Amino acid sequence: MTGTDTQSDTVTGTGSGSGSGSPTDIPAVPAPSTARQARAGLAETARFVATHTLPVFIRGVVSPRFKVVSAYAALDQYGWSAATLRAMRERHGGAPVTVRGLSGQMLVLFDPADIRQFFEEPVHTLAMDAEDKLKGLIGVEPTGVICSHGDLREDRRKVNDEALAWGSPVHPACAQYQAVVEEESRPLTDHAVLDFERVRRCLGRISRRVVLGDRAADDGELAGWLRTLRDEGNWMGLRKGRTEANRAVYAKASERIAAYAADAPDHTLAARALAHPTPEGTDPLGQVHHWLLAIDVAAPVVARTLLLLAGHPAEQDAAHEDAITGAPGLPRLRACVRESVRLYPLVPDLVRVTRAETEWRGVRHPAGTSVLVPIGFHQRDPDHVPAGDLFVPGRWLEPDADGDTRMAPFSHGGGRCPGDQLALLLTSAVCAQVLRSHRIAGGRPAVDPHRPLPGTLDTAAMRLRLAHRRDPE
Repeated sequence: MTGTDTQSDTVTGTGSGSGSGSPTDIPAVPAPSTARQARAGLAETARFVATHTLPVFIRGVVSPRFKVVSAYAALDQYGWSAATLRAMRERHGGAPVTVRGLSGQMLVLFDPADIRQFFEEPVHTLAMDAEDKLKGLIGVEPTGVICSHGDLREDRRKVNDEALAWGSPVHPACAQYQAVVEEESRPLTDHAVLDFERVRRCLGRISRRVVLGDRAADDGELAGWLRTLRDEGNWMGLRKGRTEANRAVYAKASERIAAYAADAPDHTLAARALAHPTPEGTDPLGQVHHWLLAIDVAAPVVARTLLLLAGHPAEQDAAHEDAITGAPGLPRLRACVRESVRLYPLVPDLVRVTRAETEWRGVRHPAGTSVLVPIGFHQRDPDHVPAGDLFVPGRWLEPDADGDTRMAPFSHGGGRCPGDQLALLLTSAVCAQVLRSHRIAGGRPAVDPHRPLPGTLDTAAMRLRLAHRRDPE
């Protein structure tokens, strides 16, 4: 919305050793590196900002601006970005490149080995609390994990992980959540055409019921307050005149959340967060804003997955079998969701900041270096990902596919999304509800299963034509 952090001998971040304490023990001095740092020139930097980083900002870094996404789909913005990144990689031989971005200087990674190191570095060396994230989310979830540091961050992360049951293949409240999904998803097939807005409303109600309980399901006012905060978060703190107004909206939303959480059923995420003693200042409900956001933004994932299945009849039939047999965990549908997120990631760029000196390709970089992996580009890259531009859910059913660092729909290592299993549970269950008794007989925008898929799909324009499985198509 995650696995354990791993390290290997390929990680070259600095460490510390322990000696005997003898006066003759002299710390080893690292030999100076002879490798040279690749740097983007002025024209290359301008192209990178114009075609890659600026469009990400315009699209929305907290929640998507769907009108912008529609324009990007029409203009093939992804194609511009991919061409820029491909040219940078070729010019610098795949070496990490220092680029001046919108928020300052950053190191952009291109080689699979460097990306593997990125995921293997421990979070205390390569931290997730990059400045970009803080600017966007400090007004949305100021006491959330992502806006926290040091020991406080670890305390809050523990609350988050326990509520989400991080690392467990089956959430303890799986049965209750599936019941919520089944009830809320049933109306999706009431009409012959399913559009994105209905999917969006469905996920919003699921979000509030799973996080806060049934009483919150119809709370459109709370949803509006949170939408205001998210829209403001897209400006990344640039609209200084909105600070006080945003604080007032946040206070109202937090008061409403606390009222729901006070008597929320035990299976809800809010109740689970309150169930364990926490250190003072942790604010166990501070992460509720993030959980609501995460489930809400799963609506485009569900919509795109169903749209891709509309264009791939054989995969749709396999997913239908999953739905009607009740296969444990819905493995085929989960694979479809993973593949959808690989093709159309919610977060196209992964950004971290170093908290200690690190080494990349023989070049040492000081603490405070921002490191960027354009994962949306890499996990479609045909040079490293077979059939990277095609919808191939079966790749996720291969042994060890989940650990393949060429693809990272939920990231890897210590920075992996702790709610990945819950996200897969909810999204695959919604898809199953649609497919159980209906076939998606057509979809718009249309996708061609025999050609590379577009880099951006106009999700807001999605229309799916449903046919009952007993009816002729």
